[in-house]
Amino acid sequence: MEDTSKKITTDYFNKTAEDYDTSHDGKFVQCMYREILARVPDTRGQRLLDLGCGNGNILKTLNERIHAEYYGLDISEKMIEEAGKKLGKAARLQVGDAEQLPYKDNFFDVMVCNASFHHYPNPEKAAAEMGRIIKPGGLLILGDPTMPSIMIEVFNWALKWSSSGDVKLWKKREIRELFGRCGFVMEDWKRIKYRCFVSSLRKR
Repeated sequence: MEDTSKKITTDYFNKTAEDYDTSHDGKFVQCMYREILARVPDTRGQRLLDLGCGNGNILKTLNERIHAEYYGLDISEKMIEEAGKKLGKAARLQVGDAEQLPYKDNFFDVMVCNASFHHYPNPEKAAAEMGRIIKPGGLLILGDPTMPSIMIEVFNWALKWSSSGDVKLWKKREIRELFGRCGFVMEDWKRIKYRCFVSSLRKR
């Protein structure tokens, strides 16, 4: 199941990478960009990872705003290619799996994970990996689709037929508890247009 979900996700984003910004999904995730970017602190002299960086839109905007040590990782080879076109040498980009992150312990000061977490078939493992590579006191900014609780269970049941590798939409309590087990404290949670959330989580 896990390998199948990852393959569906990889294939989907490899196919949509070139036209992602004008696609339905590309337009959908843009509703979170402003809120996420507003939460990123002054990272001058620090390391920031965009996990599930896609075609590099967030990293590109951050790099234009302030020069830091930027990293991006995505499971889709084609998305990393598109990100490379936008960023050149401004970020260290690589293909990889959120459940097996290729970084040292306590390596990053800030992490961004936007519209990626709902694709992870083993979210506990991915969250533990995030907790491993971020420094104590480091900031994780998490953005993802969601919906009202009364609808979310039915929607999650239907995701078994997702053609883009979606696995699960998350409730606030679930995110707080899951990341709490991995060493994070939720500082806040903001719903955006009833269909997305952005949350700041601090590593203990």
